[in-house]
Amino acid sequence: MYDDLFPINWSDFHFLRPQFLWLLVVVFVLVIISLLSMRQEMKWKKIIAPHLRKYTISKGSNIAKFWMHLVLLFTMVFGILALAGPTWKKVKIPGQKLETPVVVLLDLSQSMMAEDIQPNRLERAKFKIQDLIKYNPRARMALVAFAGTAHTVVPLTKDYEIIKSHVEGLRPSTMPFSGSNLQAALQLGDSLTQVTKAPGTLVVISDDFGNEEISILTSFVSNSKNKIIILPMNTPSGGEIPAPNGKYNLKDKNGKIVRSSIDPNIISILQEVEKVDVQHLTLDDSDVEFIAKKISENLVFTSKAEEKEDVWRDVGLLLVIPMAICLLFWYRKGWVLYTLGFLLLCSCNSENSFSDIWFTKDYQGQRLSDAENYKNAAETYSDPLRKGIAYFKANNYESAISAFAKDTTAEGAYNLGLAYFKNGDYAAAQFAFGLAVEKDPNLTAARQNSNALEKLLPATDKMTPKNAEESQEGEQAKNMQNKDMEDLSGGGQEATKEDMKKERKEETVNTSIRKGKELDEVPENIEASVQKPSKEKVLMRKVNDDPALFLQRKFKYQAKKYNMKPQQTDGEKW
Repeated sequence: MYDDLFPINWSDFHFLRPQFLWLLVVVFVLVIISLLSMRQEMKWKKIIAPHLRKYTISKGSNIAKFWMHLVLLFTMVFGILALAGPTWKKVKIPGQKLETPVVVLLDLSQSMMAEDIQPNRLERAKFKIQDLIKYNPRARMALVAFAGTAHTVVPLTKDYEIIKSHVEGLRPSTMPFSGSNLQAALQLGDSLTQVTKAPGTLVVISDDFGNEEISILTSFVSNSKNKIIILPMNTPSGGEIPAPNGKYNLKDKNGKIVRSSIDPNIISILQEVEKVDVQHLTLDDSDVEFIAKKISENLVFTSKAEEKEDVWRDVGLLLVIPMAICLLFWYRKGWVLYTLGFLLLCSCNSENSFSDIWFTKDYQGQRLSDAENYKNAAETYSDPLRKGIAYFKANNYESAISAFAKDTTAEGAYNLGLAYFKNGDYAAAQFAFGLAVEKDPNLTAARQNSNALEKLLPATDKMTPKNAEESQEGEQAKNMQNKDMEDLSGGGQEATKEDMKKERKEETVNTSIRKGKELDEVPENIEASVQKPSKEKVLMRKVNDDPALFLQRKFKYQAKKYNMKPQQTDGEKW
């Protein structure tokens, strides 16, 4: 702990609490008075005859008393110096291991309905997201959809089944505004990764890349800790963009049919941008396999050790060692009783140690909670339940999860479920509520929340070893860029949407998803403690809406609530 303190850097040496050095004056005055008192005792002792002194005066030695006073002097000096807090080195923060998050940005502009990639670009993009999940990058993943505006479909989670269930119903009509606002998508994706200091990865799946997008991406990576992986969803030959009603193709201002295609020069420029990788689209899943592997290799990020500015290490505790050695000379001599009060004072060499003598940590934390200082209260509590509740009220749900996980009671499991829900991990919340019910079947609120989450989340009980079949793996195609639209359709033949579904039949899991309606936020009356069951405690209610329709209504509500408007551009965005 103190190995890096020596040698002493005298240029940085100072005291954290120099006002306590004034006590040295008091100590020297007391020692002088004590020595003078001992000198007066020696005068009257000479009145008694030397041969009678040993019978009339208690045994003792003036030399021993002198040394005891000297030892007292050094003990008190060491204690005062420890109380003053000598220091010459700053506090060093050790490096932390953090998990890097992943955010998939899916373009839902109308141009994604072009059929130069069969069955169309959007459906192929959905297949690619499912393939990415199949290769399990092991990182927390979020899904963002963007067109004229950008919206969060699924927050960061490790339950990939939630992402699979939400991505299937996405289409351009889900978005409140048409367009392709890549900048809004990058900003939203960057905000989702702010839950950790580790750099994240933004996987952009889009078909609209031009000079404007180069400028947006270059500016973003220069000001962000995150890196970008681009998976272009178009071909050099391009394709015509169908109208939203599907009856005709879109035309520009001159009445010419719009054709969207990839520009190899733009892709080449993007490949040269630092922190931007372009992964070419392939017929097989080797492209997303490469992306998943790259994410897994950089899954753990270790931050560098840093020194806190203006925060110095208190080395006063080291002076307790010589002070303790001096105290050994007083053992069984009675002198330690004289300095009992002084030792109590010396033990208070930190800001909270004096309170520690009289109050427990939980009592101190409760006083901070009463003052609504939940952050400091959480750091003070020793009880996991109280610590978790304080973190929950401070909106630090990650720390609340860690605290509630240490509480093995039913109440702790229930609170753990609430913290997981607020953090966006619905699958873990459902599991925690179920665990609370197992420990206490009378906990009605936990049972209601568990049942409500079970209706929303996809069921996985049908995927058992009995009905699971092992598929034969053939040779994987090499990771090569496809330049011909026929290559992407599979063997030079035009594939239909039904063919693509048939080819990926083995990837489909019968999840028996139930339709449900989510809440944007946990109701304000929900608290991190055991509540009486009530109708307001139900987090979700069953409705007969399509999940995609729910997202459409949710995005429209968000656009209206936050006054979101599509970005105005000179050109046409489909």
